[in-house]
Amino acid sequence: MKTMSKITIGLVAAALLMVGCVGGGAKSSSKSGASEIVTEESLGLRTTDLYSENTTIATKTEYGRAQASSSTKFKRAFQDAPPMVPHDTIGMLPIKIDDNRCVSCHMPEMASGVGATPIPESHFTDFRPKHSIKNGTFKKAVDNYKNEVAIKKTNKLQGSRFNCTLCHAPQSQGNLAVENTFEAAYTRKDGANKSSWSGSSLTDSLDTIIGGDNFVTKADVENANSVAGSLDH
Repeated sequence: MKTMSKITIGLVAAALLMVGCVGGGAKSSSKSGASEIVTEESLGLRTTDLYSENTTIATKTEYGRAQASSSTKFKRAFQDAPPMVPHDTIGMLPIKIDDNRCVSCHMPEMASGVGATPIPESHFTDFRPKHSIKNGTFKKAVDNYKNEVAIKKTNKLQGSRFNCTLCHAPQSQGNLAVENTFEAAYTRKDGANKSSWSGSSLTDSLDTIIGGDNFVTKADVENANSVAGSLDH
């Protein structure tokens, strides 16, 4: 009985001590001027309390059902953003190694005839370095510290670009529960509809390695041009 009394007294003392600490903390906060109350409505982007879930449900979204030949293209979300798919994709997905229906319309030689967006030059460019192993020694084809990139232009759609839906997705229509205030800023006049990833823009600011097995760095090309220029004079 005495033991139980001691335990009870100890618990009461601990409770009083905790109340005193909390009360002291509250007084300290009020003295420092921290009187602002954070409400549930101010948390996150929903601007509602945490118990009114019905007010945060978006309207039903619908994916476009227009046929590929009659659909309207979406503007790119930002400069060089992967274009969204504006047409119906039923029967086209998933993409398989032996069944990619996207290329039947979007290959450059076909796109203009059917009004499709042509697959850009970058998708036919091999950016993967060709490393080598000689006498059991692994030799890298690029120097990562120099920001080098291996590049070889081909006439074949590269494997890394074959699965179109890794970047391009069907776009749905509907009102979001959260307002979208994003405004696109394009670096080119035609940036809303056209990619700038072609020609020299593929290798801007890169110490690029050009060619197949016999790599030539951009520095080598520049040096050769410099020497050629000096010989002309």
